[in-house]
Amino acid sequence: SQLPHLKSSQTLFSDFFIMILVLSLLVSCLQADPTTKPKSAITLIFPSSGSSVRGVVSFYQANPSSPTRIVVNLWGLAPNSVHAMHVHEFGDLSEGCTSAGPHFNPAGMRHGAPQDPVRHAGDLGNVQTTERGTVYLNFTDDVLSLFGENTIMGRAVVVHEKVDDLGRGGVDLSLTTGNAGGRLGCGVIGIAAQFKNLPPK
Repeated sequence: SQLPHLKSSQTLFSDFFIMILVLSLLVSCLQADPTTKPKSAITLIFPSSGSSVRGVVSFYQANPSSPTRIVVNLWGLAPNSVHAMHVHEFGDLSEGCTSAGPHFNPAGMRHGAPQDPVRHAGDLGNVQTTERGTVYLNFTDDVLSLFGENTIMGRAVVVHEKVDDLGRGGVDLSLTTGNAGGRLGCGVIGIAAQFKNLPPK
């Protein structure tokens, strides 16, 4: 009379064991999936001809759905000046910063400010220098990504001559480049072993 009860207990134990096994396999797959691991990137900024800007721009993203943290460290710029900074489409610097191409814009949007819903993915706005011509900026961006087909890995960061008008300048270049002028310095975005939050210069 106890056999049916015994069989039921064995069945429950078997089902519980299978459930634990399946959950373990799922966790293992998630841990093994490289797309879920945090990614870091770094750019070394070198000057164009006639410029003296140098610097380091670091990127960190915990997973594909999280914002990207960006730390900008620049020096060699004019004191108390404002300069546009963008991610450009190509990491090709064979002809200097010119061959980095246009702003990175995979969605085909018009140019805007970083907080605008309509903007280029590469629109990072402006940086303000100190009286010593340095910049330290630490912020996050919800559009730029280190993951997927629209990753910024292998592209370029460009520091511009003038202020970015954020698409509000009323001239033709406002909606494409922010009328930001020439390219003072640039660097290719490369894979980093870890995030480097360097102290201000």
